[in-house]
Amino acid sequence: MDWKLAAFADEASGELAGQIAAMKRNGIAGLEIRFIDGQNVAKVSKEKATEIRDRLAAEGLHVWSIGSPTGKIQLTDDFAPHLEEFKHQLELAHIMGAEHYRLFSFYGADDSDGAFNAVCERTAAFLDAARGSGVVICHENEKDIYGDTDDRCVKLLTQFPELRAIFDPANFLQCGVKILPAWEKLAPYVEYLHIKDCNQNGEVVPPGEGEGQLPKLLAAYGAKGGRVLTLEPHLNAFVGLEQLENSGSATRSAYAYASADEAFDAAVAALKKILP
Repeated sequence: MDWKLAAFADEASGELAGQIAAMKRNGIAGLEIRFIDGQNVAKVSKEKATEIRDRLAAEGLHVWSIGSPTGKIQLTDDFAPHLEEFKHQLELAHIMGAEHYRLFSFYGADDSDGAFNAVCERTAAFLDAARGSGVVICHENEKDIYGDTDDRCVKLLTQFPELRAIFDPANFLQCGVKILPAWEKLAPYVEYLHIKDCNQNGEVVPPGEGEGQLPKLLAAYGAKGGRVLTLEPHLNAFVGLEQLENSGSATRSAYAYASADEAFDAAVAALKKILP
C-alpha cells in the first residue's frame, strides 16, 4: 500500500531543525505540529508559522495536521479564551497549509446528560468557527477526556457528522477498551490513525510489540482506503510531554533509550516492519 507517514517530530527534537532532520532521515514528509522551538503550537505567531512553512517546504516537507491542545481543559474552565485560541490555530493551519486539526473533548466529563450537553455545546462552537475553512476537524480519543472510550466517541461523532475521528490504539488500551471491537464501531468515522502501542501493563512499546493489534488495524484501515499514519510513539520523555496529559495519568515507557532521536528512529523502524 502507498502509505503516507506523518509524525509528531517533537518527540525527536524540540527544535524545528532537529524535527526536520528526524523526518528526513526516516523518510517522513508530514509534520503533525505540536511543540516547536520552545512553544506549543497554540502560542505560535503568524510570523513564526510562515517561517515554519517555508523552512519545511525548502526541505520537501509539510505540515499535515495541527496537533493542538484544544479541548484539553476542564469543562468548568472559562471557555471563551479557549475558543479564541482555537480560532488563532485555525489561522495558523491556513498559513502552514495544514488540512487537518486534532482536538479533544474536555476533562471532567462523566456519563451524565449534563456533561454530554456541555461537551456538545463547546464542540459545536469549534465546528461553527471552522465551518467553510476547508480544515477537517478531528477528535482524538484520549485518557480522561469525555471521548476516552469507543462508545463515548461514537456518541459524540454521531452528534456531529462533520467531526472526524483519530483512532489511537494505545489510548484506548489504557482506558480498558478492546481494539478490534472499537475499530468496528469507529471505522466509518476514522480520518486517520495515531500510531502508538502499549503492553498489558499500559506501558508504551514500539509499534507492533504491544496489545494494540496494529498489524490487523493497519490492514483494516488500509482496506477502507486509509493511507495516512501519524507516528506518536511516546517511547521517550520529550519537551512538553508533561503538558499533554492530565495529572496522575502520565504515560510510562517500557523501554529506555539513550536519546529522543534514538527512540523516535526505533519507533519508525518498528512501524515500517509491520506495514502491510
